[in-house]
Amino acid sequence: MHPTFRDRARRRISFGTQLPISPLVDAVDLTEALRAAQGGDDAAMARLYRTLNPPLLRYLGHRAPAAAEDLASECWLAAAKALAGFEGDGEDLRAWLFGVARRQVANFWRANRRGPVVIGAGQLVEVPSSDAGEVVVEALSAQEAIDALLRGLSDDQAEILLLRVVAGLSVEQVADLLKKRPGAVRVAQHRALRRLASRVERKPVTQ
Repeated sequence: MHPTFRDRARRRISFGTQLPISPLVDAVDLTEALRAAQGGDDAAMARLYRTLNPPLLRYLGHRAPAAAEDLASECWLAAAKALAGFEGDGEDLRAWLFGVARRQVANFWRANRRGPVVIGAGQLVEVPSSDAGEVVVEALSAQEAIDALLRGLSDDQAEILLLRVVAGLSVEQVADLLKKRPGAVRVAQHRALRRLASRVERKPVTQ
């Protein structure tokens, strides 16, 4: 008997700490590009930008949609200033850039005197019936699908998934950014993915 849609979803959505990362995030050797950019190679800087800016914009598009492009520009201005003296590898740069993005978001909402909008839980997510197991990565690959996918999650859970899947950060890097213990990040991630999986399972199945 062929596996059903729900069976495939249960089997392929991981509740553990190892999440698949969007190919956009891992498109180049970040460390190699970082070293070359630090040496003044403009082409290498462009490679860093092409690799990291799409997930940066997707993250900012959820956290501060009205100002995402402006905030991304501020992040890259900060990166340009810090690049020469930056210590660490490409993954450290990724984590540092998203740390800057989080501070930019906090400053933006502080200036506007209100916090990010927490999306309500009333609507089920529509996911591609062709391959439900890829819902986390595929849906987060399109900006217009981010809000739909994360609807109903707590703000904390949504940010953890954004940083893990969109940004491509490790549990330890997310824990450091959010000032949480790695175990707490894993628990929040586990609960968020269980909620997403339950939505997949509730989608009508057509045989």
